[in-house]
Amino acid sequence: MSLSFSPDPHPGQPRILFVGASESTHTHAWINLLEGERFNVQLFGIPGTTPPTGWPVKTYVTVYDGLALDPATRKRLYPANRLARFVKWHAPRAGRERSVQEDAKLWLARIIREWQPDIVHTLGLDPAGELYYNARQQYGLQAIGKWVLQLRGGSDLTLPSLDPARSSAIAPVLCACNQLLADNPRNFEIVQAMGVREEQLSRIGTVPGTGGIAIEPLAQNWKGSPSSRRLILWPKVYEGPWSKVLPIYEALKICWERLQPCELHMLSMNPEARSYFWTLPEQIRLSCHLNERVSREQVLELTTRARVMLAPSLVDGVPNSMYEAMAAGALPIISPLETIRSVVEPERNVLFARNLYPEEIAAALTRAMTDDALVDRVAKENLELVGKIANRKLIQPRVVKFYEELAGQE
Repeated sequence: MSLSFSPDPHPGQPRILFVGASESTHTHAWINLLEGERFNVQLFGIPGTTPPTGWPVKTYVTVYDGLALDPATRKRLYPANRLARFVKWHAPRAGRERSVQEDAKLWLARIIREWQPDIVHTLGLDPAGELYYNARQQYGLQAIGKWVLQLRGGSDLTLPSLDPARSSAIAPVLCACNQLLADNPRNFEIVQAMGVREEQLSRIGTVPGTGGIAIEPLAQNWKGSPSSRRLILWPKVYEGPWSKVLPIYEALKICWERLQPCELHMLSMNPEARSYFWTLPEQIRLSCHLNERVSREQVLELTTRARVMLAPSLVDGVPNSMYEAMAAGALPIISPLETIRSVVEPERNVLFARNLYPEEIAAALTRAMTDDALVDRVAKENLELVGKIANRKLIQPRVVKFYEELAGQE
């Protein structure tokens, strides 16, 4: 049985194998940049991720979930039948156990050898880039295709680069790629200090992780003037290493009376953030809308109704939620991280508040919800700026040309 999708429906077209989280909206947005272009595109989903049913990109699924898959667009690492899964993958190994990660590496290597992609593009360093690098080293794949390694904002490098053990582990991965993409120039500085050569840095400069945003649909669907809105959108209610929710909860307690009237929409709330939500006073909770999972379309529609986009963080690249807010007329409240300060200015494009400081967050929220002139002025400035630096219409042809040149088609 063929391990890769065959026969090839587009012989002669450059082949790009993406490796990344197959359920991620970032993954879908980036790959969709190539929709309608002359590329043969497939995605190898990292273990534990499953693409949405309707997404048409041919995807290798490494998770076993028991669901029926369309064989025209999906191939599964493990057969659907549990007995066949055991016999095919584990019985031949004669007493030695292998993890899903090991199975995935072997399958990825076999696919690359069989399909011979012109480009392998890993969406993120951890885990996609490291999975591919390990398969590449273990199975001798270095001569097959050019490798594009795309870094994820600040999470891939900001903290790992400070840890000597982690830094020494990822440096060989970074130095092995042909081209390295990032959404901010600070990442380029970090990787060069780790040994990456100048010629490995993206020839198209910094690029938003999603490939940019569609400006016009957001700009044309503003719900009233920004200063007339009373909605605060908090798109990533995460408690984890990259951001903390407790200081933001404390900030809400400090300034809630000065924000009225308002409603707060809290998206993508993880379990720890939810557990602490119930410590908020009832008057705050009654004005909050909790949404663990919302569609991309719903998020964008909410952004066009928001006066404020609230996203303080400890680690980040250039957040796509900031670009979306800029196009939708919502005032971003974000942290003054080095990756962000290279793109926007306080008072002109955003309000800054450090994630660990409730008083700063409360002051920024109060200002954003009471200063109508500021909100309207920033919205006007941001619409012009985002059209220059994150416009998908302008970025898409640059990305297409990038792949064409890398594949040797020009």
